[in-house]
Amino acid sequence: MKYYPVFWDITGKKCVVVGGGEVAARKVSRLCDCGAKVCVVSPRLVPELDEMKKEKRIEHIRDAYSGEYLYGATLVIGATDDDTINAAVARDAKTKGIPVNIVDDPQKCDFILPSLVERGDLTIACGTGGSSPALARRLREELEAAYGEEYATLLDILGQLREKMERNTQTGRVWFDRLMAAGLLDQIRKKDAGAIKKIVRDITGEEVHID
Repeated sequence: MKYYPVFWDITGKKCVVVGGGEVAARKVSRLCDCGAKVCVVSPRLVPELDEMKKEKRIEHIRDAYSGEYLYGATLVIGATDDDTINAAVARDAKTKGIPVNIVDDPQKCDFILPSLVERGDLTIACGTGGSSPALARRLREELEAAYGEEYATLLDILGQLREKMERNTQTGRVWFDRLMAAGLLDQIRKKDAGAIKKIVRDITGEEVHID
């Protein structure tokens, strides 16, 4: 099976996670980081999820799974250790036309979750179509080594220049190529704010803010 890669804006949308264990906690944390309204369905919660509930970051339905709890969901994740429950989650979600992911069971999934490298607003995703999570992890580790935190700063600078770069795409491409050729990334690695600003100013005429 070949999956269609997409970055999905789920800000403010209801996402249901069935399960209250450590695996569910990782899925919930990611969804919350992306601004989703997360509803967790589980009789019990691990401490991490219980703390998120106390902080009102998630809604919790303290009950055994029932298909009615999927009402209004944009996506569903099944993260229990019970194959029967996971199968019911997958079946109910598909019946309702809601995209569903069942952890560690690609055959029941409409979508699978890639291994991620994040540097500020930069997200690099790698997946193996569910064939080898171990390989995905290895590739993620290699990407983490290749793309350090300097890329978060680089992207922030490019974001500040984006509006003017987009007004003339040809100029934008020239600016980007010249910024990179001038060693902008090296100066970011050195954390030399003065040199960074000078390179940007000399090439684009713009002033940028450096955190």
